[in-house]
Amino acid sequence: MLSSNLRQLHRLGRGAINMFSTDAKQFPEAKRRFIPSQGTYPHGFFAGGSHCGIKKNGKADLALLVSDRPTTTSAVFTTNQFCAAPVQYDRSVINGARDAREQRVRAVVINSGCANAVTGQQGLADAQEMGEAGAAFVRMFDKERGVEHEGGEALVMSTGVIGQRLPLSKITDGVTAMQVDETHEAWMRAAVAHMTTDTFPKLLSRQVDIAGQPIHLAGITKGAGMIHPNMATLLGTVCTDASVPQSLLDKALAHAVARSFNAISIDGDMSTNDTIAVIANGASGVVVGDGAAYEQFTTALTEFMADLASLVVRDGEGATKFLTIEVTGARTFADAKQVASTIATSSLVKTAFYGQDANWGRILCAVGYAGVALDTNKVNMAIYPGDNSDPLVLVKGGKPLLPVDEARASEILKQEDMRVRVELGLGSEEARMYTCDLSHDYVSINADYRS
Repeated sequence: MLSSNLRQLHRLGRGAINMFSTDAKQFPEAKRRFIPSQGTYPHGFFAGGSHCGIKKNGKADLALLVSDRPTTTSAVFTTNQFCAAPVQYDRSVINGARDAREQRVRAVVINSGCANAVTGQQGLADAQEMGEAGAAFVRMFDKERGVEHEGGEALVMSTGVIGQRLPLSKITDGVTAMQVDETHEAWMRAAVAHMTTDTFPKLLSRQVDIAGQPIHLAGITKGAGMIHPNMATLLGTVCTDASVPQSLLDKALAHAVARSFNAISIDGDMSTNDTIAVIANGASGVVVGDGAAYEQFTTALTEFMADLASLVVRDGEGATKFLTIEVTGARTFADAKQVASTIATSSLVKTAFYGQDANWGRILCAVGYAGVALDTNKVNMAIYPGDNSDPLVLVKGGKPLLPVDEARASEILKQEDMRVRVELGLGSEEARMYTCDLSHDYVSINADYRS
């Protein structure tokens, strides 16, 4: 922990910096319930956010997360072949640390407003310079705290318009002047600085017990469009004060991301910049080893990341509905996820929910063309409302239950949250996908994006 004098030094910053409001009242009223007013954050992590001048409208565009000690770090990246310079840079940093069996990562620098994607060798050089600015901040951070570390490296993440160079001097000056702190307000500043077309900041934190001892998780993510699985799907960082060996952290992240950030879809587009990183600094003193502790940590991380990823779907561009697609009774997890993904990405299904139409035929059609062998006589389907009242059963034993209770359907489909449950009757595996409806506003938002 910092002394009061050092904490005040970090709050004051090192130079002029453009601050901004994190007041929830500035965000849409319907989204304010997802914005935390307080949090419980992992020990040894500091956060900050500012406006450095990337965005012309004066909104926040630079965030910084810093650990007060070396960390074990794992990440998942986009599978888009036009992967952006920050993705290439971060992959080299993490792989280098993994190969050397060293804890190198100390910080993450995130900018919004410019993606640094499809920018060639110059983009790679800019990403490296951005990382070096983060590393320089760490050295100064350590010096001010009077501690001796071997410095460390910084990951970089960028989001925004593709094909433009970063305004690098603004970013490096902004990093140097950044105010970091351990408070909820500091984490909120970092979350707001991630936003592009997002309508609210996405921040989550919690305490969980591992082998009877408390650890903490905190995560920031951003995303409202270009969200589709088989990648990390967007930008996000999860910090924990647990101590987790590299091999176990890699394994836990792979499990968790398949059931969270790789289980959401908004529009079927796959970004060039998507990155999800998990950073463990061990400040809690709780060590996660093989066995029960690992299982508990993986479960906690998966549930936490699923909740964090759900915030992205709730902010889907133009979205009015939050849909959980649940497929049970599959032979394998992969089969269940494939069926769930096919339903979640169907434009016809998504527009039906926007129109509040209980079009069971579109859902059943998607199940049928998902590419998974079925016994159609065993398929059941129902829609469960978010208020936990009785579901509307639409298909049983592969046959529709007609006539559809249109009055009940209307009651359910007016709600914001609902769950589509499809039972395949073939095995014991299940999977979930999280998606939203597809509205007129999605077209308007993306037609005007660059302007």
